[in-house]
Order: sequence, then structure tokens, then C-alpha cells
Amino acid sequence: MIVEGKVLKFGDKIDTDIIIPARYLKYTDPQYLAQHAMEPLDPEFYKKASAGVILVAGKVFGMGSSREQAAIALKAAGVRAIIAESFARIFYRNAINNGLPAIVLPGVTQLINEGDYVKINVETGEIIVNNQKVYKGRGITGMPLKILESGGLLDYLKKVSVQNQGGN
Repeated sequence: MIVEGKVLKFGDKIDTDIIIPARYLKYTDPQYLAQHAMEPLDPEFYKKASAGVILVAGKVFGMGSSREQAAIALKAAGVRAIIAESFARIFYRNAINNGLPAIVLPGVTQLINEGDYVKINVETGEIIVNNQKVYKGRGITGMPLKILESGGLLDYLKKVSVQNQGGN
């Protein structure tokens, strides 16, 4: 699975209340949530991300409350993948379950800059920056990769259910 796009960069400890502020949690429409993603840090994030971007972030991205809407909002905004030094455990699973690749690359904030163009091999973790530099992040394999390739957990379960019923 290859994912690519231009980089938007953030720092350490981006919590779920920054990713999608609590006042929007009563809404369920992914596109509405997307319009408010990262709003406290960058009110223009939705416009910037809509072209399809890769987020680069520092340590413990997605920390805080375990709101699934954080991953949903980012994906709906146009985020194709996140590369971070580390992720909060629950956010990481929420991202995978919602079809949003989350790649760990220690030191990424020193290696990749805002505006760089990156190409990620999700399975191997290989990250190519500006068609020049190559870095090795932690790839995603096994069941998490199958979930990502299906577009998320619900799509994966639908696919498996159809296969188990003798369909394609």
C-alpha cells in the first residue's frame, strides 16, 4: 500500500482536543468534523488538507481522550497518512480502524519539513522524501494492514462477511 502527498507539520503532544475540539463531538458527519480538524492550531487546516496531505508530527500524537472522531476528522479532511515520532496507543488503533495509516519514525520532525513531498510504503515503512532521501519507519503488517487496505475496520468486516458467505 503506497500513500503519498505534501507534508503539513505539527509538533509534540497534539492531543485529541486539538485534533477535533470537544464542542464538535455531538456531530457525526465526517465532513462537518473535517471542517474543524486541527482548528485550534490552524483554522485553515481543512483548506490545506483537502488536497490530500501527509501529517508529520512529534511525540505522542493523539494523546488525551479516546475520541474516535479525531481519526475520522483527519481522514475526512484529506489526511492520507500520519508519520509521527510516537502515537498515543488508542489514537493509533482508532486511526488504523478508520483506514488512516499511522507510521512511527523516530526523529521525523528533524528529518521531514513542511511542504516536502513524501511517498510511504505502509507495509515496509519506507518513506521517500522529495524523491531523494529514504527513511525507514515502522511498517504496518498483518491484520492492521488488511484493515487499512480495506479502507477501515468496518469495510474489512463487510469484506470478510461476504467472503464467508461464499461471495467475492
